[in-house]
Amino acid sequence: MSELRIAYLINQYPKVSHSFIRREILALERQGLVINRFALRGWEGDLVDAEDFVERERTRYILQRGVLGLLRSVLEIKLSSPLRYIKALALAFRMSRRADRPLPYHLIYLAEACRLASWLKRDGATHLHAHFGTNSAEVAMLASELSGVPYSLMIHGSEEFDKAEFIGLPEKLRRATFVAAITSFCRSQLYRSLPYAHWDKVQIVHCGLEPAFYNNVDLTLPQRPRFICVGRLCEQKGQQILIEAASILARKGMAFELVLAGDGEMRADVEALIAQCNLESHVRITGWISSDQVKQEILDSRAMVMASFAEGLPVVIMEAMSLQRPILSTWIAGVPELVIDGENGWLYPPGSVEELALAMERCLNTSDEELSKMGRLARARVLDRHDIDHEAGKLHALFQQAAQEQDGRSGAAQW
Repeated sequence: MSELRIAYLINQYPKVSHSFIRREILALERQGLVINRFALRGWEGDLVDAEDFVERERTRYILQRGVLGLLRSVLEIKLSSPLRYIKALALAFRMSRRADRPLPYHLIYLAEACRLASWLKRDGATHLHAHFGTNSAEVAMLASELSGVPYSLMIHGSEEFDKAEFIGLPEKLRRATFVAAITSFCRSQLYRSLPYAHWDKVQIVHCGLEPAFYNNVDLTLPQRPRFICVGRLCEQKGQQILIEAASILARKGMAFELVLAGDGEMRADVEALIAQCNLESHVRITGWISSDQVKQEILDSRAMVMASFAEGLPVVIMEAMSLQRPILSTWIAGVPELVIDGENGWLYPPGSVEELALAMERCLNTSDEELSKMGRLARARVLDRHDIDHEAGKLHALFQQAAQEQDGRSGAAQW
């Protein structure tokens, strides 16, 4: 079997919320794989982590040279591989049917795929791996058609499941050599887009944590009654529900603090609700902060609280559990696979202000001894299921299996 040279494709990389992809890539490199990083965009924007600056220098950006660069790549592919180009063009047309975006977008994806395919061939890539099932997955599929390099996908949800048919998810999954799902729930949703005969290509590979994050840290539970919520301020995270629940606690005269770590398009709306509920003395918004700052905010809190309506499995939940902090979360998607109600946290129905307020009140009334015990159980569970080197090893094995199958097909074709 030839040396594995894996190309990673991400829509935007590096990105503040995509540190789990960086950890995965670095873990694979520790296992001896050669990883080339590609992104559609991402060379602009605010970065706060030093490691992300290093990753940006190691990443090639498909859109960085603009339209002329894409057109040159299209011409190169048309001249060097006309049959493959015609097949990819037909596939792009097929993907535009009943899609959430019209044909011109899919022709742009094809142009992006031409540039990626050229780079794959020049690098001698043996496999292409894409995170998420949206436009980056279509570019990967088209680049595979153009280059002959097989591809795989890692699906997180929930965006892919909200509009599976309209982003052509079934076609992307069917053509992939394998599909990694981050949770059992995620896998079940992918089954809905695949015939039963293809279910075995969907394998669970968790996002992972590095020991450097959670080891050699003072895990002492702080005395201040503080909750931490980490996430983009957007509609699916449900921060308004959280503010309404906090208002119930305040009206009861309970002492508490709530830190919203993050920023986003709904910050003004959240700030307005905080003011309307007279919670300025209880609630603080940090804005974008580095991963080290997020870690410190978690350590300065007694528990993490999430009010999300839609998720895959938030990495910040894993991080908080590794730091011995119980979790309060809605019982959605893959969260109940990690958070056990009454054991290492509290689960409640999404959208219920009253149930969320009750969970927060229960947490505030829990003794230090019991809360510390819940935190220890949380840490044990997440470390058992989300070690980055172990999960990267599972992905490595899938890459090897895909390469062996590809070699077998090539050998059969030659015979």
